[in-house]
Amino acid sequence: MFKHNMGTTDRAIRAIIAVILIALYFTGNVTGVLGWIALIVGFVLLATAVLRWCPPYTLLGINTEGKKG
Repeated sequence: MFKHNMGTTDRAIRAIIAVILIALYFTGNVTGVLGWIALIVGFVLLATAVLRWCPPYTLLGINTEGKKG
């Protein structure tokens, strides 16, 4: 389907930020439009971390996985 282009550290950072953003929304600390933005960005970051693939990285030729490919 697609080649992985994210390394372990990159994935971990994205997952941590995603959990924080999603938690901020569901605890009510961030509401309104900013809350929705936090929720959407959180889910996008979580999805890219799980899939180990970032579309902008592909377009820019970035690979943090640590191996050529």
